[in-house]
Amino acid sequence: MTPKELGYAMPPEWAHHDATWFSFPHKPETWPDKPLEPIWETFIEFFRFLAPHEEVHVNVLDEKMEFDVREMVAKSGIIRDAVPNIHYHRFPTNDAWCRDHGPMFVLRRNGNTVEKAIVDWGYNAWGGKYPPFDLDDDIPTRIAEWKKLPVFYPNIVMEGGSIDVNGKGCLLTTTSCLLNPNRNPHLTQSEIETYLKDYLGVTKILWLGDGIVGDDTDGHIDDITRFVSPDTIVTAIEDDKSDENYEPLMENYERLKTFTDQDGKPFNIITIPMPSPVYEQDQRLPASYANFYIANNVVLVPTYRCANDIKALEILQKCFPTRRVQGIDCTDLIWGLGAIHCVTHEEPSLDAISDVEVK
Repeated sequence: MTPKELGYAMPPEWAHHDATWFSFPHKPETWPDKPLEPIWETFIEFFRFLAPHEEVHVNVLDEKMEFDVREMVAKSGIIRDAVPNIHYHRFPTNDAWCRDHGPMFVLRRNGNTVEKAIVDWGYNAWGGKYPPFDLDDDIPTRIAEWKKLPVFYPNIVMEGGSIDVNGKGCLLTTTSCLLNPNRNPHLTQSEIETYLKDYLGVTKILWLGDGIVGDDTDGHIDDITRFVSPDTIVTAIEDDKSDENYEPLMENYERLKTFTDQDGKPFNIITIPMPSPVYEQDQRLPASYANFYIANNVVLVPTYRCANDIKALEILQKCFPTRRVQGIDCTDLIWGLGAIHCVTHEEPSLDAISDVEVK
């Protein structure tokens, strides 16, 4: 039986978390010609703002890496009471993008109890772009074994950054990614929709078009458009008509305005600016404020040392009045072609079931 038939569904990111999962960076090729130390420091900043509010679980290569990360944490000034919230697992990975290779959790009610399971999609490093990826592909099952949770295997390729849910039945994604022949060339759009519905418990798929320039994932939704509540969507807009991102983002915005939710009602659409273009070695990088991460009591937002940073933080703070919206400089991290959302993966708590109402 599929997860949907068994009553499972994926909670939205703003539902209460038990933890955030990371895979600590160690692959120099991901950030060419840049030392890894600034990347490590950025990860430690993520830990700093998350650990006071929820557990932080970190996948590391081995005993030495665990020791090194513990040393970084000890020297970082993270408040002492929060340090025990950081846990380490010697689950080796190929790379750091836990959003895409990490576990996708689903919940269900079973009588008077709530049960948690993991969906382990296939992972091929965005169409086989960066082999090897076998260790990354194993991560959801390794975590499930450690947590003693049931695992569902759809046996198709799917990444966490390619989808976003509102907890009421709607899922956002892009045709440029999910219909790319480097993922599941044997599946039609309708067949992919069936997998999403069967394994994540959603009822309505909302398809946008292209992603942003420089995104090597072929257009992940978490760089352009995000749910911030069941009825509200934040979408990135480029104001400069001469910019490469202007047309695809405007097309997505116009399409969003035609969408309705699971009850047939229009969404509230909020626009957020794009940062000034970020380049490294003449390469346009996929810098976007939409790559924020919603955690317990805090929302972490990537910033890029430009004037729109403040504007983006102000917009998102209005979207999350009960959470602290915290900007974190991701100028170094984005050279790896991803930001905060790309390296995090939420683990919902059992009480997150209250944010799941799928018909």
